[in-house]
Amino acid sequence: MTRQTIAKEIDCDGVALHAGSAVRMRLSPGRAGEGVVFRRSDLGNREIPAFYAKVAETRLGTVISDGNVSVGVIEHLMAAVAGLGIDDLEVTLDGPEPPILDGDAQGYVMLFDKAGLKQQAGQRRALKIRKRVTAEAGDAYALFEPAHTLSFDFDIAFKSPAIGAQVFSWTFSTDGFRRDIAPARTFGFMSELEALNKAGLAKGASLDNTLAIDGDRVVNAGRMRFKDEFVRHKILDALGDMALAGAPIIGRFEGHRSGHALNNQLLRAVFADSANYEWLDA
Repeated sequence: MTRQTIAKEIDCDGVALHAGSAVRMRLSPGRAGEGVVFRRSDLGNREIPAFYAKVAETRLGTVISDGNVSVGVIEHLMAAVAGLGIDDLEVTLDGPEPPILDGDAQGYVMLFDKAGLKQQAGQRRALKIRKRVTAEAGDAYALFEPAHTLSFDFDIAFKSPAIGAQVFSWTFSTDGFRRDIAPARTFGFMSELEALNKAGLAKGASLDNTLAIDGDRVVNAGRMRFKDEFVRHKILDALGDMALAGAPIIGRFEGHRSGHALNNQLLRAVFADSANYEWLDA
């Protein structure tokens, strides 16, 4: 019953999706039992654990915060962590976000593959869902219900025919994550870009890291990897957000037009009542 981390340090340079600034990231083997920890080297090496209770903002990305120190857009990296079964990891950044890379989780998977994985001493646990738990907002919802494995059923619907209505069901496996979920890129609407930039958001978005929707078309459709890439990316986001439970989850996740806010509300609702879950040796 050992835990897993990476075998060696690896560095990466890139651009922060929202801040638009250059950022350097160092991934290092984590201390056994401490989970995923983010460190801001530009702010006195202040640390923030990747934990659902540390989530302070969910607009266009999941932001964790501890006092006046924060790290944003962690969901793609956390999806790769969960997808490869990494338990302990240190992430050191000299800026406010990990580099966005390709706007998916595949870039992080490639970094982990280069670093290699190794086992280390320590008990690995899993969080088993025991009761149906739901978080709702308007006509959107996210829920967990008991199951024998981790699976996702997700549906979205957008007015733009470039996306339309999409549905995807997926049962977790590392091979399946690499193939079906990790390559799915994030997306955004050209009509919202100017307002987002004025609000200090999406300054690092480009046609290389974001699928851009303009009216009824995808501007960079040639970069799409799946016909239903949009709903697959929503599952990628959900997997990353659920990784903030601090352990692998055993249960069925269902999302209907849900996003980061509802994902975090769902985890908080799960942990609000100990009857909703139990810890198992994994």
